[in-house]
Amino acid sequence: MARSWRTLDGVLLFDKSLGLSSNIAMQKVRRLFQAEKAGHTGTLDPLATGLLPICFGEATKFSMGLLDADKTYRATIRLGQTTTTGDAEGEILETRAVDVNELQAQAVLAQFVGNIQQIPPMYSALKHQGKPLYDYIREGVTIERQARDVTIYALTLDKLSGNELEFTVRCSKGTYVRTLGEDIGQKLGCGGHLIALRRIAIADFSVEQALDLAQLDVLSESERDALIMPVDSLLSDLPRLDLDATQAIRLGRGQKLGMSQSLVVGQYRLYAVGQFIGVGEWLGHGLAPSRLLASLAKQAAQTDSTEISV
Repeated sequence: MARSWRTLDGVLLFDKSLGLSSNIAMQKVRRLFQAEKAGHTGTLDPLATGLLPICFGEATKFSMGLLDADKTYRATIRLGQTTTTGDAEGEILETRAVDVNELQAQAVLAQFVGNIQQIPPMYSALKHQGKPLYDYIREGVTIERQARDVTIYALTLDKLSGNELEFTVRCSKGTYVRTLGEDIGQKLGCGGHLIALRRIAIADFSVEQALDLAQLDVLSESERDALIMPVDSLLSDLPRLDLDATQAIRLGRGQKLGMSQSLVVGQYRLYAVGQFIGVGEWLGHGLAPSRLLASLAKQAAQTDSTEISV
């Protein structure tokens, strides 16, 4: 019997398990919810666990905010060993003695707080000429990578036990915690590689709000659907702007609006008659549509195209 897919819009906070790729995890959740369209925000390696927001339907249009948001991770590195990949999946390159105490570890971690530069690892999905870097590795080719700026907002030592060091880091988009772990090991003089990684927060969303596949699987359809947050929950950092129905229709036709109130240049989450309709951008001389719900564009196309002044 053919699967019955359904239209579903919103965001699910999902706790990805160890061993699953982000895409496979997303597809499993999509099938469980029988959603026509789904996507995830911010890839986690199979070695990593934790928060992976799943966007359904219209929410996929507005996921960029989470992709660009600050993220918080809890990580464990094994000191004294470096590997080909910078994590436990790689082959061991070098083994060195470990003689590190907590004061030394805290002092080294403090050096990485602030704006730093990282060289992206070859074993990554970062693309060069349209192809992921890990594909070049399989071909025996190493691509020269440019260092790039990232920001470490907070970096704290959680535990140092033998040759394992656990830390929590809040960082900007584009930060490779695997590379951070390698760099910490190098600064400590013994090398190191990542053996565990868990994403515990993205912006204001916490993994404590999330459920894993086993937890979702035992719920009824109505119980699962109750977990889905509205589309505009992705945009809580944007200021709200309320429009009337006529203004909304004009935006839906792609027209720019003049506004009587004074607005700061930038993006706004838009509402018409209390309902979220999308994102618009105030350009200083008019409000232009940026990303709108498909239902608004459809409604605008069905209405009379007579010009209405605002």
